Amino acid sequence: MTMQYDVKASKPLTSTGSFVDQTDTNIGRTRIKGVYLVAGASLGSVAIADGSGGQLLITLNTPVNTNAGALYIPLPGEGILFQTGPYGTVVNTASTVLIYG
Repeated sequence: MTMQYDVKASKPLTSTGSFVDQTDTNIGRTRIKGVYLVAGASLGSVAIADGSGGQLLITLNTPVNTNAGALYIPLPGEGILFQTGPYGTVVNTASTVLIYG
């Protein structure tokens, strides 16, 4: 098995919208390898679709900040493929960072 060296991290997404790279460019077609979430003041969630209005591919629920703070969720295998690009709908979540490649 070979190592993948081109893994990147998105800028934190703090409200609903497209995930962007470190230069504020929308992340296009990619595979999500992991998700880092910072919980909000109440129960929340992040739903990630394949582009705005596209197929919903993953929904992650976040706990109350006082209970957990931050979570890292690695995705198994090759991750989740987004053909168009990841678009997040954020509810009561402080920030979300995607690990992708």
